[in-house]
Amino acid sequence: MLPAIVLAAGSASRFGSPKQRLLLAPVLERVRASSVDDVLVVLGAHEVETDARTVLCRDWERGPGASLRCGLEALPPGAEAALVVLADGPDLAPAAIERVLAAWGASGAAVVAATYCGRRSHPVVIARAAWASIPDEGARALRAELVPCDDLGEPGDVDTPADLPARLRGG
Repeated sequence: MLPAIVLAAGSASRFGSPKQRLLLAPVLERVRASSVDDVLVVLGAHEVETDARTVLCRDWERGPGASLRCGLEALPPGAEAALVVLADGPDLAPAAIERVLAAWGASGAAVVAATYCGRRSHPVVIARAAWASIPDEGARALRAELVPCDDLGEPGDVDTPADLPARLRGG
């Protein structure tokens, strides 16, 4: 079993409002278009309505690693790994998910991450053997096998309203 975790626990302070309310649905749509078995959303600073299964991370302020650990702890014992994506990447390509999953399946590496223009990003696959080593700063601190996904377009990183793709801007 290989579930996905969508990290949506942050405060969105630079955005000025809970950006998860706007961005979570498009991210979930893209994750569900892939071959993952299940999706779990990690919430924290804000309540967000979603049709996905959720877990509340009370320690979200400690950093993305704390939120990720909350999500990993909520996965079923049969999960051999988890695909991790960020809720503020509304342009995530389902093909990037498939590419990273395939690379993980072929290599068996503990951590496999997508890159775009040479920069490490998401999606990321984390094998169960690496779950206990997630630091508060998140999976980015772990060594990863890198998978180029330049041809698929970057997933996006919406930190401010100006970062929103045109299709998500009101008016």
